[in-house]
Amino acid sequence: MIQRLINNQADALTPEQEEIRQHVKRILELLGEDPTREGLVRTPLRVAKAMTDLTRGYTQDPVAILNSAKFSEDYNQMVIVRDINFYSMCEHHMLPFYGRVHVAYIPNGEVTGLSKIARVVDVFSHRLQIQERLTKQIRECIEEALHPQGVMVVVEAKHMCMQMRGVEKQNSITTTSNFSGAFEQAKTREEFLRLINNKCEL
Repeated sequence: MIQRLINNQADALTPEQEEIRQHVKRILELLGEDPTREGLVRTPLRVAKAMTDLTRGYTQDPVAILNSAKFSEDYNQMVIVRDINFYSMCEHHMLPFYGRVHVAYIPNGEVTGLSKIARVVDVFSHRLQIQERLTKQIRECIEEALHPQGVMVVVEAKHMCMQMRGVEKQNSITTTSNFSGAFEQAKTREEFLRLINNKCEL
């Protein structure tokens, strides 16, 4: 019965997922577990599929996403998309970190669909990451696609590698920022930070 379950689950996997499944099975053995017991027999399959989903950003092009909804528009004031929830995995321990991303850009003749900004965050967060790189990649992507007058990205996150292991600090929040162009001016940065911290009810 158990062998039939293993055979059935293997049929549903890509070659890459099947290789991951086999490695996860071996990891369970090395941890002292029995991967054939009822509670674990499908765990390697689930992990293989989950890892594929959690790292799907490697197969997506974030610049193409922005370009797919790019429009000419005579607007040169700040565009802000704030409180974009994200989940990612730290590349050092492969544990989750999660939080919010706030993005602002000042158009230079072109704008993009607002949902595309959130999708760019989704693409980069669905890769093995560090928060600093994630922040920079989002900014660089918007610059490459839209050539705006300036971009600023702020990321606030909690890291399970700090909460579950190591220092085990439950309430620490890490904040990173990355900016360019018009946001090099302190006045423009301050306006952005004031706007994302000013919680208005809609």
